[in-house]
Amino acid sequence: MFLKGKRALITGSTSGIGLAVARALHAEGAEVILNGFGDEAEIAALREELSADYSGANLLDVVAIEAMMAEAGTVDILVNNAGMQHVAPVDEFPTEKWDQVIGLNLTAPFHTTRLAVPGMKERGWGRIINTASAHSLTASPFKSAYNASKHGIAGFTKTVALELAQTGVTANCISPGYVWTPLIEGQIPDTMKARGLTRDEVINDVLLAKQPTKKFVQPAEIGALAVFLCREEAGNVTGANWSIDGGWTAE
Repeated sequence: MFLKGKRALITGSTSGIGLAVARALHAEGAEVILNGFGDEAEIAALREELSADYSGANLLDVVAIEAMMAEAGTVDILVNNAGMQHVAPVDEFPTEKWDQVIGLNLTAPFHTTRLAVPGMKERGWGRIINTASAHSLTASPFKSAYNASKHGIAGFTKTVALELAQTGVTANCISPGYVWTPLIEGQIPDTMKARGLTRDEVINDVLLAKQPTKKFVQPAEIGALAVFLCREEAGNVTGANWSIDGGWTAE
């Protein structure tokens, strides 16, 4: 319970990766603040499970972000995890989707970070963890906004790490490959039907085509990495981009 007395705000934490990180930090004693959308009853159950505060702030709205951060008060651990994706050729990419992807994946972390850093510096301790992606290190076609935002968050993380290097505050990003979440699982039947493939073919030849291990990353694995980055032993780990992608970006 080495995080007892620390407060952790995790954006996009009502499901998937963010929820796994929230659970992992809570298990080590952190006071958790959840953020995201979803069924009210399910969110209420998560709040009870984790003894958590909750903000439903729309992270595309800077005023809402500022209100969330003010209401959160002390934030010792900031996990910028909320994100979205849209797939289209660059010459057909809807401009409003570009703005949304960049806004949620890159601009929102800028705002939460700029608001959390003063308190972290004052206390002489802080952890900023940004969920990037294998697409922060490589690219795929038809994902121009996502690739740009994830390359951007990797660069942003390095800059913040350098600025805070002597303050006791670290900044790192985690770059997952394909992660086994309900969202991914739900795509399998549609892909089977659209491509005339079996479930195993969709998993191995489509979803995991770029992951040499042929295994999905598990959300709990990302949670465990986030916990490590919060340890005192990781106090000299900053500005790093941690791949957890089954070997995808090793090729």
